[in-house]
Amino acid sequence: MRVFVTGATGAVGRHLVPGLVAAGHQVTATTRSAGKVAQLRTAGAEPVVVDGLDRESVIAAVVAAEPEVIVHQMTALADMRSLRNVDKVFAATNALRTRGTENLLAAAERAGTRRVVAQGHNFIYDQSGGPVKFETDPLVSNPVPSAAQTLAAIKYVDQTVQEKAPEGIVLRYGTFYGPGASDPMLEMVRKRQLPVVGGGAGIWSFIETSDAAAAALAAVEGGEPGAYNIVDNDPAPVSEWLPYLAEVANAKPPLRVPGWLGRLLAGEFVLAQMTSVRGASNEKARQELGWEPTYASWRDGFRALVNG
Repeated sequence: MRVFVTGATGAVGRHLVPGLVAAGHQVTATTRSAGKVAQLRTAGAEPVVVDGLDRESVIAAVVAAEPEVIVHQMTALADMRSLRNVDKVFAATNALRTRGTENLLAAAERAGTRRVVAQGHNFIYDQSGGPVKFETDPLVSNPVPSAAQTLAAIKYVDQTVQEKAPEGIVLRYGTFYGPGASDPMLEMVRKRQLPVVGGGAGIWSFIETSDAAAAALAAVEGGEPGAYNIVDNDPAPVSEWLPYLAEVANAKPPLRVPGWLGRLLAGEFVLAQMTSVRGASNEKARQELGWEPTYASWRDGFRALVNG
């Protein structure tokens, strides 16, 4: 098939583009940087330099490529080490998730593209009820103020792609890790700058980036429209995964701080991720996309990450 991939040099795209080419697809891949054109061409794609917020340029690029599938992964890199004001950190990404999504859907309509596969996140589930969420569970309705715009933008992608694309698929990814995707987290763990806050009861679901790309490839090639949690098989509380990551990284055990101090130092969003966020089940993706993560647990994945 002809596949148009945006955000093609990102954490997932750098694995997805060569995977699509190896599977026999004809790939047009976008980047905002002319300096990354050679990287995309080497991967086997036809590169296009385009700004996802430039509506006419996006439409022109998609119409020229005549894709049967569009993969929407547009984000802007952010410094994840400080999340006191999430909306400020993710302002550029939020624009790509709202205006950029509108531009891609308009382009898809103009080009006659039926299937749109978009990048979402499992952080948008409501932080109440059971510890592990399924695709039919409610989304967050009362986010912390400092992250309200960011979560609204993730929900916008999620709902708009499913509603407006003839075959809209949203992949609700867990927290990415892998070479190049988790360097800041590892650095913070080794410097003991990532403590367990308030007991660490928040449940996280992880996904290694090559496993995320394999799920995106599966969604390009099949699966019914809708949302899919793309996470590993092992949702776990912060109090479990963070000390383990420190151990395999040969770092000292993480510090432990009370919730009130975590709120004071890092803000409400980080406190929520540490204490009340919920994990996600990958049952639907495994059954309906025929996808299985290579790293079934973050335990194996973290070890492979640290040992190279």
